[in-house]
Amino acid sequence: MNPNIEAKAPRKRTQWWFLLHSWLAMPIWLFLFFVCLTGTIATVSQEIIWLFDSSVRANPPADAGKMLSFDEVIEVIERDAPGAYVEKITRPVKSQFALTAEISYPDSTSENVFINPYTGEIQGRAASGFNFRQFVRAIHGWLLIPFNTGFTRYSLGWYMVSILGIPLLLSLITGLVVYKKFWRGFLQPRLRFNRGARVFWGDFHRLAGIWSIPFIFIISVTSIWFLIQGLLFEAGVPFNGVSQAPVYVARDEIPTSEQGRPPLLSADQAIAQVNALYDNVEAQVLHLPSTAFGHYRILGRSQAFPLVHESFLVNPYSGAIDEAMRVTDQPGLMLTRLSMRALHTGDFVGLTLKLVYFLFGVLLTMMVFSGMRIWTTRTFKSTKAAIRQKTARANLAGDPT
Repeated sequence: MNPNIEAKAPRKRTQWWFLLHSWLAMPIWLFLFFVCLTGTIATVSQEIIWLFDSSVRANPPADAGKMLSFDEVIEVIERDAPGAYVEKITRPVKSQFALTAEISYPDSTSENVFINPYTGEIQGRAASGFNFRQFVRAIHGWLLIPFNTGFTRYSLGWYMVSILGIPLLLSLITGLVVYKKFWRGFLQPRLRFNRGARVFWGDFHRLAGIWSIPFIFIISVTSIWFLIQGLLFEAGVPFNGVSQAPVYVARDEIPTSEQGRPPLLSADQAIAQVNALYDNVEAQVLHLPSTAFGHYRILGRSQAFPLVHESFLVNPYSGAIDEAMRVTDQPGLMLTRLSMRALHTGDFVGLTLKLVYFLFGVLLTMMVFSGMRIWTTRTFKSTKAAIRQKTARANLAGDPT
């Protein structure tokens, strides 16, 4: 037998194994592309609803004055639906959205009511449950795979998505190492349209990566944290530092009443109690007491650290603040958990930041697509060349001359 043929045989087998390895990476590329695409859509899912559903818009009139107070919102609902109970009122962080009130009825049904924050007009209703925003976030965050399946307490999809943060961060690091003097992409960006598809997509991949460095770093690090968060939860580590019992109003603090429920402080009075003791608290979410032993729960973003909501429990009878959880009061793990989620979604300042996140999300998605296209083209060409060589050798071996 020809020794050259014997030497080439192992090399050819290695080539075929390498090609198989390359093609098997295709599902990973597609999965990463899917996660980036759904994450980009999730970033502006609330704004997409705003575009198609006029009932969730703020719609300020020409002579718009101050926004309604929480008491005024409750009055609007009580006039429209006597007997309904208001459970929660939310002022979205973006001013172009209507107020959302979650209400329940004596027959145990519930719904969300969208209220114009300037006029008090009830603009629409929606059944409580899974909406478009929740669907997109769920399919991006945990692939709609259920939690608590017995195998894991967190969803298996949660781990499948969050583990992608590791190769994403490593790709960022290795890309900066491989691409020498990458900062030139900021000073002299190059995107050649007249050199063919291969050159264009190569330029685009490098340029998108350079301009997305801070965003890729934030997304990858927060994704890795979500992986750690799930593992800590599986291990039973409490994020509050200690296992805290729920806080209720003591029985002897509840005034007696011969006619139904004892009178409560109004929502605005409860908020005033918080503002009297704490500076820079702007209430965005109000939970009303659900039982005679319940509190007003007031949430507002910290002015100094807007990534995290500060929380206050107000006694609805005396006005005493039975619990105040400010940024400095949060245990380290809980503060990290809340901060990482806000950094990952970008939903903590306003519309401008959300649009910035959306833009970089599009860049990241297209960068994955361009990398997948470059990789696929190279792998396809290598496979085609290997098939040609094998065919040529087979023809040569069968040539009687």
